[in-house]
Amino acid sequence: MAEVEREVFGRMPREEGGGAVEKFILKSDSVRVEILSLGCIIAALETKGRDGEFADVVLGFDTLEGYTRKHPFFGAVVGRVANRVAKARFAVDGKEYQLFPNDGPNSLHGGARGFDKVLWSPQLLPNGVCFFRLSPDGEEGYPGDLKVWVTYTLSGGELAINYRAQTSKTTPVNLTNHAYFNLAGQGSRDIYDHEISIEADSYLPVDDTRIPTGEVAAVQGTSFDLRQPVELGKHLQKFRLDGFDHNFCLQRAQARRLVARARHPPTGRAMEVHTTQPGIQFYTANNLDGSLKGKGAVTYPKHSAFCLETQNWPDAVNKPHFPSALLRPGEEYNHTTWLTFSAT
Repeated sequence: MAEVEREVFGRMPREEGGGAVEKFILKSDSVRVEILSLGCIIAALETKGRDGEFADVVLGFDTLEGYTRKHPFFGAVVGRVANRVAKARFAVDGKEYQLFPNDGPNSLHGGARGFDKVLWSPQLLPNGVCFFRLSPDGEEGYPGDLKVWVTYTLSGGELAINYRAQTSKTTPVNLTNHAYFNLAGQGSRDIYDHEISIEADSYLPVDDTRIPTGEVAAVQGTSFDLRQPVELGKHLQKFRLDGFDHNFCLQRAQARRLVARARHPPTGRAMEVHTTQPGIQFYTANNLDGSLKGKGAVTYPKHSAFCLETQNWPDAVNKPHFPSALLRPGEEYNHTTWLTFSAT
């Protein structure tokens, strides 16, 4: 059984409403997680190596100030629609909706003030915390009042994240958590000595604005074939890749299934990702450039972390042959992702 504690982490700036930001600490024998009521942010996640020592394996900041400034979604729940919507617009039932373009011509991770930048209402659970918010009709251009619940529970070495949503009007919904991991410990220089595998036979090629072209391409014989573990640094070098920022297409199933694994052989730390989602975005922090100072005043250079964002396929609302991104009144959006940490 996990222990759960809560404390005040800080107060939002006056211009942001000035509310109190709480921190919830979930503890088991092998994992310790800190989660903020701002953006449902995973601010720290400590797990053991084979030596039995704990290390914090997610990037982030020591103070609230870091999270209220511009940052690349460290640890946050992103929405209403994670990833990119092409040309920041879409149509539903014959009506076109315009979003805020915050990634070149596209809308990324919910727009100018997405779910990552707002305060959520927390409710303590015996082994975790449930956050709730109402995203009002028209927020960031999206239709419908959207009720959203994000629940974190810890059991032994496994952190479960459940996302639920209900809407008053048909709207696209795609929720994920954007934690940046480095199993050597946050602040480590790079992730080149990590082994990565992803259980996907296909992936989505993208255009120069990182929008899927619409093709669903086989990984066989390409740099995207990660079905067997690869050492990341050698793999990037072998294929002359700048990094990954792509959606891998998972087998369609409503049941929990293993979709990815990351391992850091020097420390023995490993992380498995199980999910009910149809896709996973593998991102190697290509846009970090050392300009951000994180926890302990360390800088975060390019390739100093990886993200495994379980989600629906990017731009699905504009691509009818992709798994549907639409949630209709009377339906419930309900997905769970499990992160399991171990040491070998």
